Amino acid sequence: MSTGVARGRLSEERRAWRKNHPHGFVAKPETAPDGSVNLMVWHCTIPGKAGTFFLMQTDWEGGNYPLTLYFTEDYPSKAPKCMFPKDFFHLNVYGSGMVCLSILNEDGWRPSITVRQILVGVQDLLHQPNPASPANYDEYELFVKDPAEYQRRVRQQAKQYPPLV
Repeated sequence: MSTGVARGRLSEERRAWRKNHPHGFVAKPETAPDGSVNLMVWHCTIPGKAGTFFLMQTDWEGGNYPLTLYFTEDYPSKAPKCMFPKDFFHLNVYGSGMVCLSILNEDGWRPSITVRQILVGVQDLLHQPNPASPANYDEYELFVKDPAEYQRRVRQQAKQYPPLV
């Protein structure tokens, strides 16, 4: 079986990630029960930052948020799909869990963007939502009209994804 450009690039990224990755982050390809590795699906964990502010204090701290990256054979020419669990609470995440982030859009994607940059970008988006590009109208309205309730929901969600042991 031919490894192809996408699989070759993902193999390189996996090696680079193992050597050096941001503290608290996890990113690894899916492993089948038979031990084979699927480079086209990566299971990741993004840690919440401590003490950040954006119009209000958003407390993602203490949460370790699961994110799955789905690559196609067109990678790195096309961005992967980035998915949180269904109904993840964030104004830039669709109800399906798909992340709405400029670097993942067709116009914002560049083939030089790495898995590391994607994960750090998603972490930044958690802490600094983009109200100009809401993916979820209910969360957007809460963010704008009742920031304290938005913050409470964020903290409640952080408890659903406790620190990794």
